[in-house]
Amino acid sequence: MAEKIDMEGGKASNGEAHLDEPLANGLNSHKSSPEPLSQRVLRLVRANLLVILTVAGVIVGVFIGLGVRNATLTRTQIIYIGFPGELLIRLLKMIIIPLVVCSLVSGAASIDPKALGKLGGWAMLFFLVTTLIASSIGVVMAFIVTPGAVAVTKPAGLDEEVPAHKEVIDSFLDLIRNIFPSNLVSAAFQSYATSYKLVKKNGTDGNFNLTVEKVPFGTDQDGMNILGLVVFAIVFGVALRKLGEEGEILIKFFNSFNEATMVLVSWIMWYAPLGIMFLVAGKIVEMDDVGKLFASLGKYIACCIIGHAIHGALVLPGIYFIFTRKNPYTFLWGIFTALATAFGTSSSSATLPLMMKCVEENNGVSKHISRFILPIGATVNMDGAALFQCVAAVFIAQLNNTPLNFIQVITILVTATASSVGAAGIPAGGVLTIAIILEAIGLPTSDISLILAVDWLVDRTCTVLNVEGDAFGAGLLQHYVDRTSKQVDGNELSEVRLSNDPSAAAPEHSPLIDKHGGRDGTKAAPSSEESIM
Repeated sequence: MAEKIDMEGGKASNGEAHLDEPLANGLNSHKSSPEPLSQRVLRLVRANLLVILTVAGVIVGVFIGLGVRNATLTRTQIIYIGFPGELLIRLLKMIIIPLVVCSLVSGAASIDPKALGKLGGWAMLFFLVTTLIASSIGVVMAFIVTPGAVAVTKPAGLDEEVPAHKEVIDSFLDLIRNIFPSNLVSAAFQSYATSYKLVKKNGTDGNFNLTVEKVPFGTDQDGMNILGLVVFAIVFGVALRKLGEEGEILIKFFNSFNEATMVLVSWIMWYAPLGIMFLVAGKIVEMDDVGKLFASLGKYIACCIIGHAIHGALVLPGIYFIFTRKNPYTFLWGIFTALATAFGTSSSSATLPLMMKCVEENNGVSKHISRFILPIGATVNMDGAALFQCVAAVFIAQLNNTPLNFIQVITILVTATASSVGAAGIPAGGVLTIAIILEAIGLPTSDISLILAVDWLVDRTCTVLNVEGDAFGAGLLQHYVDRTSKQVDGNELSEVRLSNDPSAAAPEHSPLIDKHGGRDGTKAAPSSEESIM
């Protein structure tokens, strides 16, 4: 109390000095002069320098790409142009595994298992609901815009990139198998995938008829099994917490490893504007015939991008505002560098290190929340992928003049939401899961080559939406934790008051309340206890 009174007295004395002394008036008049305005602008520029450099990198990259397109470059020269951007992707991918494993182990070990279950449950609920909303927006946009109602010429040279046919049940079984990797080392660079072989067998009816059966078998394909690593890291962190003191040393090791990794991320962030500039320039130079491409697939591209814009600029900020009553666009400005990196790299996994740094430093999300939720979100939350997959499925159905009934539309929504969980957080990862949706509703997978022709553009807005959903999920969970901690503090305070009271039926005679005194205080305390309890 004495300190509070002294501080108030200090404020009062400062206020008197401000009123009486001409020197203070001179300082205040100096603050309103034009000269500090330039200093203020300079301070704002310094505070947002990385964001400004990133935006400038994207704009300059577009102009470089458009300017160099007019020159006749060989394929080798185009690769050289994109080399600085390739370095950025390699740096970010280098940091993914230590960042994901260490952050999840330390995050799971630092949170009480009950609280961990609540946080994980709320996060999965948010991710599921937003993915369903995104899928619904995609279907509605596709039916309104009807992108498949135009004549489309199939691009040459992309048929070999169409994923092989796979049964829907095998796709979901592969997802479950990848949750439990047989080898953690190989999971860092390989994942399980089902292939098929034809097996001949004799008939059993005595006529010796040969029948051929398609038998599934497992293969290892290139690509990190991030889902398996995430599950293992969470379970391992919970196990370390159960060990108690014996696990403290290992927990401290992972915490230190995590902090060192984030220092590396802060260094990589300053290279991001240059890398993004050359990534964008190289991709623009690579494009063959932009006019012809947009003429045939322009409605499909517009449908995807407008759907992403609606979900990213209205739906997600609206959900955040409803629950937190905070400005969602201030939150978006804080993660702008990560969003620009997502646009440049087309990889939500590669954007994960920068996103962690942005939400912690700019948006006030605690390390325990961000380093636990964001790696999970980068693995299972694919709003952008689900939206574009639904648009693509309806687009291909319209191309083939196949009307979709209500059951098929529901199948698209459910399958897109479920399969987006297993979509790899890499460029063009969502295209592989479109085959699952097409198989589920009986459409030909050969038309996926049309999607591949423009995936370089649509996949960028997909990635931006994916990482934006992860960030808003972390912000909402931080709000939930803050609100819960306030309620817990209030409950603890009421328990302390009641424990010091000899008669629980008459809390107004508690020595603790009498000591702090005040007729108003004694009346207010019981009402607050009743409201909290």
